[in-house]
Amino acid sequence: MVAAAVVLGCALLPSSGIARQQSGAERVAIFYYPWYANPAKDGRWAHWYVDHDGTPVLSTRYFPSRGLYSSSSAKIVSAQMREIAAAGVGTVVVSWWGFDSPENDRLGPVVEAAMQEGLSVAIHIEPYRGRTPASAAEDIEQLHGTYGVTDFYVYDADSDPASDWAAALAPLDDVRVFGHTPFVGRAKASGFDGLYTYDVVTWNGTSFRRLCTQAHAAGLLCAPSVGPGYDARLATSMDAVRPRNDGLTYDRMWKTALRASPDLVTITSYNEWQEGTQIEPARVATGKPSYEGAWGMHGVAAQRSYLAATAHWAERLRGLPSTTAN
Repeated sequence: MVAAAVVLGCALLPSSGIARQQSGAERVAIFYYPWYANPAKDGRWAHWYVDHDGTPVLSTRYFPSRGLYSSSSAKIVSAQMREIAAAGVGTVVVSWWGFDSPENDRLGPVVEAAMQEGLSVAIHIEPYRGRTPASAAEDIEQLHGTYGVTDFYVYDADSDPASDWAAALAPLDDVRVFGHTPFVGRAKASGFDGLYTYDVVTWNGTSFRRLCTQAHAAGLLCAPSVGPGYDARLATSMDAVRPRNDGLTYDRMWKTALRASPDLVTITSYNEWQEGTQIEPARVATGKPSYEGAWGMHGVAAQRSYLAATAHWAERLRGLPSTTAN
């Protein structure tokens, strides 16, 4: 039945990306990384390779169908936004590393491309060097004023005292700030409007119902994170692996998220290739795993199978009652 649903999802994924109105888009957000560079476009590599004892090694176990692209390419970004919208996602949560970062330089074009596809943009405030609750609050205020962004996600929120977050966030108006924490009491004490889990290794979905029940009781929004798997062994020192199991992992996480009565579902991720959490199309490459066999699919259908599954689950979410999300 799941395979049939995913085949249906493939039918809803035309290259023009016009199927979004059939999904629960307003309640689905996906983490997006604009940090890739290649010599042809940028004069250098960024994020695609890591140094292993002086030798550059491809940092991802999978290989993108688009090749080792540049996030500076307007054509690439536009195609990605069309793809995201067609998959039933309503919000792109853009990784952001401070005003002096390449990700900030690319934010404007991403916002423009997203708006062209009817997508909302949220900002993922990453743990850039020197970040404090006070600086993050200033960032939020400035980004809201410049781009009109209203949703912000703060990664690694537990690294600073809750009292510092509460003091910094209190003056902010007209925005929603989600804290990356599994602790509802801490999120409440920090002054966050909601919480998300991001990590799809530790938080496999079994605690989502408890987390969302507690969050709603505390008056907080709950945005649990689902993902297809995890494998960062090439790019990091992390040995933990969460296998994809031909799509079963993604389905199971979505099922547990929907049972939790979430306000939003966040997806980890669209294109974090180094951690192996991406759902962006991947093609067969020598010596690399691929999506071949996912939901029984092969060829181009397999490359796009996680997007099709996302469209299916977003549609399921649309049929569920909203709790406190506005």
